Amino acid sequence: MKTLYRLFSLLFFFLLSTVGYGQNGAAPLLSLSLDKVPFEQFAKEVEAKAPYKFYFDAAAVTSMAITLQVSEVPLDTVLRRVAKGRNLKFAVDASHRIYVTTGAPIRTDLPINFFRPDGTDVAYEDEPAPAAVQSARARARSGSTLKATVSEIGIQGSATGKTATLAGHLRDSKTGEPVIGASVYIETPNIGTTTDQFGYYSLALPLGRHELKIRGIGIKNSRRLIQLHNNGKLEIEVEEDITTLKEVVIEAEKDRNVSSMQMGVERLDIKTIKQVPTAFGEADILRVVLTLPGVKSVGEGSTGLNVRGGGTDQNLILFNDATVYNPSHLFGFFSAFNPDILKSVELYKSGIPAKYGGRLSSVLDIATRDGNNKKFSGSGGIGLLTSRLTLEGPIIKDKTSFIVSGRTSYSDWVLKRLPNSQLKQSSASFYDLNAHITHEINEKNTIYITGYRSNDQFKLANDTLYKYQNVNGSFKWKHIFNNKLYGVLTGALSRYNYNITSEENAVNASTLQYKIAQNNVQADFSYFLSPKHTIDFGASSILYNIMPGSLTPLGAESLITPDVLPNEKGLESALYASDRIDLSARFSLSVGLRYSLYNALGPRDVYQYAPGVSKTENTIVDTLSYKSGDVAATYHGPEYRLSAKYALSDNSSVKASFNRMRQYIHMLSNTASMSPTDTWKLSDANIRPQVGDQVSVGYYRNFKNNTIETSVETYYKSMHDFVDYKSGATLLLNHHIETDIVNAEGKAYGVEFMVRKLTGKVNGWVSYTYSRSLVQINSPATSDIINGGKYYPSNFDKPHDVTMIGNYRFSRRFSTSLNFNYSTGRPITLPLAKYTIGNSTRVYYSERNEYRVPDYYRADFALNIEGNHKVKKLAHSSVTLSVYNLTGRKNPYSVYFKSVNGQIKGYQLSVFAKPIPGITYNFKF
Repeated sequence: MKTLYRLFSLLFFFLLSTVGYGQNGAAPLLSLSLDKVPFEQFAKEVEAKAPYKFYFDAAAVTSMAITLQVSEVPLDTVLRRVAKGRNLKFAVDASHRIYVTTGAPIRTDLPINFFRPDGTDVAYEDEPAPAAVQSARARARSGSTLKATVSEIGIQGSATGKTATLAGHLRDSKTGEPVIGASVYIETPNIGTTTDQFGYYSLALPLGRHELKIRGIGIKNSRRLIQLHNNGKLEIEVEEDITTLKEVVIEAEKDRNVSSMQMGVERLDIKTIKQVPTAFGEADILRVVLTLPGVKSVGEGSTGLNVRGGGTDQNLILFNDATVYNPSHLFGFFSAFNPDILKSVELYKSGIPAKYGGRLSSVLDIATRDGNNKKFSGSGGIGLLTSRLTLEGPIIKDKTSFIVSGRTSYSDWVLKRLPNSQLKQSSASFYDLNAHITHEINEKNTIYITGYRSNDQFKLANDTLYKYQNVNGSFKWKHIFNNKLYGVLTGALSRYNYNITSEENAVNASTLQYKIAQNNVQADFSYFLSPKHTIDFGASSILYNIMPGSLTPLGAESLITPDVLPNEKGLESALYASDRIDLSARFSLSVGLRYSLYNALGPRDVYQYAPGVSKTENTIVDTLSYKSGDVAATYHGPEYRLSAKYALSDNSSVKASFNRMRQYIHMLSNTASMSPTDTWKLSDANIRPQVGDQVSVGYYRNFKNNTIETSVETYYKSMHDFVDYKSGATLLLNHHIETDIVNAEGKAYGVEFMVRKLTGKVNGWVSYTYSRSLVQINSPATSDIINGGKYYPSNFDKPHDVTMIGNYRFSRRFSTSLNFNYSTGRPITLPLAKYTIGNSTRVYYSERNEYRVPDYYRADFALNIEGNHKVKKLAHSSVTLSVYNLTGRKNPYSVYFKSVNGQIKGYQLSVFAKPIPGITYNFKF
């Protein structure tokens, strides 16, 4: 085959000779009078007057208009005048064929010693290989694709300055999905940007010809040749990078951890989340988030996140910009998010952008896919406890798309096999539904509509029935004003409620209900002022409406007295602006300010307490009543954002950041982990908002062509007025909740080390985190002081944490994954002794959180088996076999004490005390 190719090449090139813009020997003289005619007409005019034939790509010259007045001039003169200012190249062979290109000119002769015995390529004598050959070799090495067509941007000669703005969208060529977090840049001069959540980019570039480069995880490296005359748009479609290995990737780009301004951010590729082993084989984004440095939970079976020493309520979880208050299913074993519909997951731990606010510790921003706007497709999976199905496709091809998904559980069969006869009567189930529509009205206006609903219910030992629901919806309108400015208007609603029904005893039968409703509107704008300045600004407003709790009798025989807490309302508003400034090629700065304002609204009664003493019902001195719409309390203040990056070299940098956050809503919980019965309380005249400051410094270094990333980040965080509780606090149906709450001070500090390998048969990451989270309650009221006013460990203080995620691929079809985690046991308060006062026996407890449960470690394993890779199949399938807690270690979830025969004995509760096997069948069509 190789010999035939060379013989054909020899025959072809034997007919050609290089003539530049003309042909060796005498050339015919041409006379032409053309006024703004298409290039195709120009070619026909020449062909009609001379024995030549043109060969060209019609798409490459479709926008060219030829104006030419010549009389009796040679062909090479005609071609030279047409090529002037248009980046056209002409080559004419001995057979009078004219080849027109917009890239490198076609070379029409063979290099010396073309046919070498060893079969290697040979350049021309005394010169390097032609550019086309070099670029082809480079593309073969890098897997990049180059569109040879030069895209003309703007009208030639219409620019008023030396630069112009190029903007557009980056989309998947097969599905039309936006590509998020990809780099779009030129190398000379070094100017670039990354695509946002809509796949949109904007670049201010010098006028002239450029090679635009596109790089990103999951897509082939691509290049586009552009001739920039003035402001204009370039819509880019890229191909998915199908590799033999599903890389484990956290950053959206290979060198982003070094080159990006952002620090303390983790980006997860949804396609790789499914490789991390989890309980029951169900892919779970929150479980993978928990493997990241600085992110912990209080114990197994909990989806509550503790980020850099913060509480679970200090994390803002956004699902397409709608707040999620309970992100878990089925006792916390599953997250509320179906992985099949997700596009991206971003966790901000420090250097939080100014557009986000309302929480102290972190922002977890989750976005769904837009749906395939090219063709109908679907995917799903069947597991031991859950099944899921996703459908997507175009409503109007290339314009309107949809994606819908559903997931449900059937876990009762497991509960029926429990050895305890009472627990066999238990039941548990959940479902969630998602729908998303994207509609492109025109090139400047696009709308996005999302709906989400989930429902959980469980009953243990045929007793109390627990139900809870999430309902979220969002509407986005993106408008592009021009290449430098675009805005997004977002309206969202969030609902969370639970219902606890107890009817085992008709006399005590009751229903306990709780509900929180949030409506918010936000306008975000991005202005690309210049290559050195990118300005983001906007405003937001959130209206809270909380029904704190109601207890009502159930049935005619119930003797329960109704108890209803009055509703709470609050309004949180904010303005923000930030500017990214490139002070030099190495030094960049991001400065932002967010100013937030909170109003506690009526109707409500506000209790006034005697100053300097503990707040109790006995120290109430007055009651203030506020009508509907009245402002009962106001809090406001600035929130600073500052980040800096200095590039030490092309593969290393140092970064620093500072941010202040304010939080006006607090979670009240009787448990260390999140539970369905947690309630939320708004700040008011007696409960101040939380304020937190964090400073972070990091060093980042990549090795081996950015395939190995290393980083070290250290941080210090101070927290003021966050909620803690008095001993024996009552949180449900408490009409004076402020009497059981104290405003605490806290500090957290630590260092995070991470090494990750992105490519190869063996890949993954290893991280180690040392962190402390300490609390201090030193109230003016002596009775409220805890641990003598000294700092003590918080419930989630776990100093040491080691995580390893490893993947090995044997072949295209078989791969394995191993997950290992070790952490220090969490703090607890222990009973130390009994004593008698009068006729009453009391228990003497240790200082709060003075002791710890045993350390935690766990190993998980999974085997992924892909189906055959035939292109024409009804459905492409895969099977995942997993084992959670491979060693069967009995990790303590909690420690509790019971009095047995007059003695207090301690017991340890483990959630997963044995290896948990799982199998999931996945399909895609």
